[in-house]
Amino acid sequence: MKPFDYQPAQDIRSAVATVAARPEAQFLAGGTNLLDHMKLGVAEPELLVDVTALKLDGIEQTQDGTVRIGAGVRNSELAAHPMIRSRYPGLTRALLSGASGQLRNLATTGGNLLQRTRCPYFEDVSKPCNKRRPGSGCAAIGGYNRYHAILGASPECIAVHPSDMAVALAAFDAELVVQGVRGERRIAVNDLYRPPSEGPDRDTQLAHGELITAVELPPLPLAGHSTYRKVRDRASYAFALVSVAAALRVERGEIAEVRIALGGVAPKPWRARKAEQVLIGQPARDESYHRAADAELADARTSEGSEYKVPLVTNTLAAVLRELAQGQS
Repeated sequence: MKPFDYQPAQDIRSAVATVAARPEAQFLAGGTNLLDHMKLGVAEPELLVDVTALKLDGIEQTQDGTVRIGAGVRNSELAAHPMIRSRYPGLTRALLSGASGQLRNLATTGGNLLQRTRCPYFEDVSKPCNKRRPGSGCAAIGGYNRYHAILGASPECIAVHPSDMAVALAAFDAELVVQGVRGERRIAVNDLYRPPSEGPDRDTQLAHGELITAVELPPLPLAGHSTYRKVRDRASYAFALVSVAAALRVERGEIAEVRIALGGVAPKPWRARKAEQVLIGQPARDESYHRAADAELADARTSEGSEYKVPLVTNTLAAVLRELAQGQS
């Protein structure tokens, strides 16, 4: 591992100013992704600014019903919180699907959103990777790409975003509160991630030195009837082949309201807006679910090895919507 300096943050503004002034500086929270990449030589920061002592670990409801989650809240704490379990059960399920219990006890809300891809070529510094070194090529194209993207990819990169939590947050229209040297701003989770066609080495829209301080979940009654399903190679400690976060309301046998986001299929949590539009007003039955999946996947581009994801998305989405529709009139 390359030697680096370490500095505990005293407050948010000074932490932001310190990182912004040093191009090779990074924030450190749980470190469950960053430290792995430092050991592999993928990340080589010159300075780590530790933000774990900052007061970013609260979960509260604001006056308008928004749930504000501090960026330092641990994944295990967030999953177990009564307000999250009752109002956003799909988020709890997504969190509990991620990593292992030990990692969830350490990983933070902000860090989970910013974790980098688990593409094996990205994590192997001996292989070409445009995300790690722009212009070097994408070894996954024509290589081992069973886990890779079928939506939103580009000739530069076909890696997928690994977060489970981010998929649920995308379905529920969550927003991030971000502090930078110019002040505070908000950005929707659905707008956070950059497409690889705009430069695969930059994962997000955040400027260097900007720090996520909170995640805000809007008051969304529909989210109370939500779930998350993750299809993977083994029952635990595995990244998604395909995942679905969804919330559904059925009235008189027809779909009145729906939210859907997909994981394991794109460089970002994929909000399935085409599928949502197809479903509104349609009977809550398998034929409608399959038509919605077909609409969302019309632009899918598979690689040799990832073709199976198209039927897997269709069947997983149908199963999730079928489950949510049960017991609704």
